[in-house]
Amino acid sequence: MVSKLSSDEVLSFLIIVSIILIVARVLGEILRKFKQPAVIGEILAGILLGPSLLGTVAPDVFHHLFTSQNGVPYKAFDGLAQIGIILLMFIAGFEVDLKQIRLQGKKAASISLMGFIFPFALGFLTVWMFYDRIFSDTTHTNLIIPAMFFGTALSITALSVIAKILIDLNILRSKIGSLVLTAAMIDDFLGWILFSIIIQMMGKTGESSFTSVAIVLCFTVFILTIGRWIVDKILMVADKFLSTGGLITVSVSLCLLSAVLTEYLGVRGIFGAFLMGVAIGDSKYFPERLQNILHQFVVNIIAPLFFASIGLRVNFVTNFNFEVVAIILFIACFAKIIGAVIGSRLSGMTKNESYAVAFGMNARGSQEIVLGTLALQAKIIDEPIFVGLVVMTVVTILIAGPLMKYYLHRQERLDDKAVADIHPRNIAIVGWTEKTIGGV
Repeated sequence: MVSKLSSDEVLSFLIIVSIILIVARVLGEILRKFKQPAVIGEILAGILLGPSLLGTVAPDVFHHLFTSQNGVPYKAFDGLAQIGIILLMFIAGFEVDLKQIRLQGKKAASISLMGFIFPFALGFLTVWMFYDRIFSDTTHTNLIIPAMFFGTALSITALSVIAKILIDLNILRSKIGSLVLTAAMIDDFLGWILFSIIIQMMGKTGESSFTSVAIVLCFTVFILTIGRWIVDKILMVADKFLSTGGLITVSVSLCLLSAVLTEYLGVRGIFGAFLMGVAIGDSKYFPERLQNILHQFVVNIIAPLFFASIGLRVNFVTNFNFEVVAIILFIACFAKIIGAVIGSRLSGMTKNESYAVAFGMNARGSQEIVLGTLALQAKIIDEPIFVGLVVMTVVTILIAGPLMKYYLHRQERLDDKAVADIHPRNIAIVGWTEKTIGGV
């Protein structure tokens, strides 16, 4: 016989969802008013309601709310939050424009790869050489797993965050904006493939690891080739016979089925959802209008529950380690900026343009937090590392927009000065030409 939630458990579940959603959305909107991503406010809501603040100031209230009745209501909430992150990664896939990647290929790849390789290499080497100092509460005989995770987590650019910054700066459709967005797409894609491989390698060695890598890569290639064609045909049929609501239902069902398949294969379900989002976002039968409907629902209702749940998992006060935070922040910013500047210069950009691109690529976001949460659950990292990743994410988001704007304005001033320097000579040349022709 299947057991169900009692009336008291349902009541507790509804209270948890209501309180968290309201606080997360209010703080998210406040941060948005200050032109910062709402995700920061949503994470802050979890910190305020979690063990960091409420659990310290009013422990009885915290335990009554989240751990009463054997924690069953909170487990139900956590299940809803997991659906939220699956759907969030699904709509994140919509932003990956495969045509744009093909068009901007060389230049974007130069920026993306250099900006990925440098922080990955430095993060990997840091863990490899100083594992005992950084990872105080975890023990791995195979250091390659935490080293690869650390490198990957510090390498990914937040696609959604950089898109928002480019919109705020009104340069999304410009040459630089398009290039940065494409480079972030490549970055994002590489990061998710690498992290899926890391998850697969947990507890596996030798041939099993090779098989895990092969599964991830084969599934990725399948979805982006034959799978994308199959998805397009399914949506074409659905578009003919179903309403708008029916088409959205089909797309979400495909997302969940892809998540089920990847979870069954040993790859995290969120990766399958992300790939399905790429495939569906590339289809003309799921237009931007429908993408926006789904985007609004997920971003404003479901996803905030996941980001708030982050603050409920960890005590950010007792687990704050200044040394760990400083190391993560330094490696993440220094290596990412240096790598992206080199890649930008190689692609033909000026010095100021290169720094603007680099600080844009330095912006982290939900991906790092999702990866950190999964790694924390999988015991790859401990709480101080997770707190360091969250702090790094917030700091890089806060500095990205202002510094991009600063360097772009510097370049504009140089361009204006160059035009001003050339303009008088042009007048002189024109005058001399007219005088000479008149004389002839």
